[in-house]
Amino acid sequence: MPDTFTPDTPEQVRDAIAWAVSEESPLEIVARATKRTIGRPMQTANTLDLSGLSGIGLYEAEELICQAGPGTPLAEIEAALTAQNQRLAFEPMDLGVLLGGGEGRQSIAGVFACNLAGPRRIKDGAARDHLLGFTAVTGRGEIVKSGGRVVKNVTGYDLSKLVCGSWGTLAALTDLTFKVLPMPETETTLLLHGLDELTAVTAMSAAMGSAHDVSSAAHLPDGIAAGGVSGVATALRVEGFAPSVVARVAALTDELARFGAEITALEGEVSRALWRDLRDARPLAEPRERAVWKLSVAPMAGPRVVAAIRPLVAECAYFYDWAGGLVWLAVPPRGDAQADVVRGAVDAVGGHATLIRAAPEVRASVDSFHPQPAPLAALSTRVKKSFDPKGVLNPGRMTAGV
Repeated sequence: MPDTFTPDTPEQVRDAIAWAVSEESPLEIVARATKRTIGRPMQTANTLDLSGLSGIGLYEAEELICQAGPGTPLAEIEAALTAQNQRLAFEPMDLGVLLGGGEGRQSIAGVFACNLAGPRRIKDGAARDHLLGFTAVTGRGEIVKSGGRVVKNVTGYDLSKLVCGSWGTLAALTDLTFKVLPMPETETTLLLHGLDELTAVTAMSAAMGSAHDVSSAAHLPDGIAAGGVSGVATALRVEGFAPSVVARVAALTDELARFGAEITALEGEVSRALWRDLRDARPLAEPRERAVWKLSVAPMAGPRVVAAIRPLVAECAYFYDWAGGLVWLAVPPRGDAQADVVRGAVDAVGGHATLIRAAPEVRASVDSFHPQPAPLAALSTRVKKSFDPKGVLNPGRMTAGV
């Protein structure tokens, strides 16, 4: 009978992993398990549940830093930041609705371990760019620490960049320190109506390259609705102090007039609702049986990828984020979730495709994470072995047999 270990100190985490190493008994690493269904299903003997290491240990609003245990709910952290008019600038995604687990349940460790950022990523960077330091237990059963409380504290190898996006396969996080930023006074979203996809990507690139500090850019094709917006619409978000936002929106509207689209605006909470839906891929949450892909390519290549997929995959649905560089794609739940077609289209332009939602039998037979070129795969294997030589941490989740 599999056991669940629920430590409440870093030392207990170390002891649990050391035992797993001595027994060569693999562990599934979870904090609040909201993303458990992403990646290959794992055949682990036991579970290491980090939810007991919870709570905000340090929050210095004037220094723009926060430290918390891995099991701390993101909602708790965001509530504390909001009270000080601050935020996590990279806009962490909440995949609870898409994955069927309910919203507002994810942990801060899951946010950084999976490195999933929202629409503001193209301006403020990914989750890994905001992690200042961490303490963790490796697959050797050793406690390690990297970074600290200031940006310039990194010396030697920047391990924060390495553990972000490792999905719990390198180490079990026991403490995280990250930077926070002030919340903007207001925001406005411009909607350009009726643009075809190639023109929309051109308009988004023009907006992002302008002097008006656009923080997010997305495009909704026909049939996709989000935050009360329906119909073909290209969305551009401008944030900051109210007078600045007014001036920048007016100038941006003038610059975009050359695209010939009707332009309307969303203000305040209406704008925020749109970007929350796009952040969490809610337009593709239903019907639940569809498989959902996250495609990352160069922004101008987004429409080319979709154009290669649509003739071969009937009834697919999609929308663009990150100015066209992120394509959320839902496909019918048949066969291999159209993995050959999707990855072939992405490989033709360069990029990667991640299977975010699919039935367990599909995830068992299809690589959820984009296969790496042989030299990079060999390097990843060496990194895995250096952190986890016995392969006891989330074995096989990202790559079969690793």
